[in-house]
Amino acid sequence: MQRTLPARLYGDTDAYARERAAVFGHAWLFLGHEAEAANPGDWIAADIAGHRLFAVRGKDGGLRAFHNVCRHRAGPLVQGERGTCAGELTCAYHGWRYTLDGRLRSAVGFGPAEGFDPREFGLFGLKLEIWRGLLFVSMAEVTVPFDAFIAPLERLVAERGLSIPSPALRRSHRIGCDWKVYAENYLESYHISAVHPALTQELGTDYRVTVQGDLVIQESVQSGDGPQAGLWGWLWPNLAVNIYRDGAMIERMVPEGPGRTRLDYLFLRDDGPDALKDALEASDRLTAEDAAICEAVQANLTAGAYHTGVLSPTQEAGVAWFQARLSEIHP
Repeated sequence: MQRTLPARLYGDTDAYARERAAVFGHAWLFLGHEAEAANPGDWIAADIAGHRLFAVRGKDGGLRAFHNVCRHRAGPLVQGERGTCAGELTCAYHGWRYTLDGRLRSAVGFGPAEGFDPREFGLFGLKLEIWRGLLFVSMAEVTVPFDAFIAPLERLVAERGLSIPSPALRRSHRIGCDWKVYAENYLESYHISAVHPALTQELGTDYRVTVQGDLVIQESVQSGDGPQAGLWGWLWPNLAVNIYRDGAMIERMVPEGPGRTRLDYLFLRDDGPDALKDALEASDRLTAEDAAICEAVQANLTAGAYHTGVLSPTQEAGVAWFQARLSEIHP
């Protein structure tokens, strides 16, 4: 019998700090789609567990990723989710200018200073990998090389003859629960019949859950042709890759602090956002249903009566795997 993680870890400041460093600081993190930064100077940015990251297309056509922090006094280089810069990156605080490959071009107005060598003050770089158009970055040495990390998902997509369409639309939602609550909710289908009546009618209640490396795969045993029919994959530590009959949706579950989560959705469809009506309606309904139950669970986790529970080997294998990994960093 596997007990759940203790309730004190959901919304706790110290737990969040450990997860921010040990989980998100040492993982492959999804940033965006390369088509969102198609031309030199185009950039994509994200704040993931307080790590402010971005990738920019260079004049040579290559993508490079950096921490979004100036080496002078920590001002931001870019602001927002997407944008473009005219041939260089400029700090919004004091105007230091960097080339698109991260070198300090000009410490504007800084003046002479003994020992100051601009060559030593380039931007802090990140590792960047691209899989089927999707950008992943890491800040530190990652135990699993990227090819091994993505291999189970690549194998599954290739075997099924699936594809990743072009980006069509971004949306974000904020939820009053710990990121772990929402991730665990995604990793099991046990709740679907109680929480998602329309989805139950569309796909039934019988799901297959398998774990392969850093990937959890969920599939409905009952075939269906509704907007949610397809394959649901979840990559450690916080990324859902949902591939449907006529498109896909990438769902990034981002902790914004203890007990607070932001969901970043990237809808992908080759025929553009106008074709997303059914998918958006289904997504909004499911997100609202999940948000309501996850916020209720969060309230009970912090109320004081519940300390720990138990996981079903039949229904909650994905949750058990997730919690076992997190238990390695929590005392």
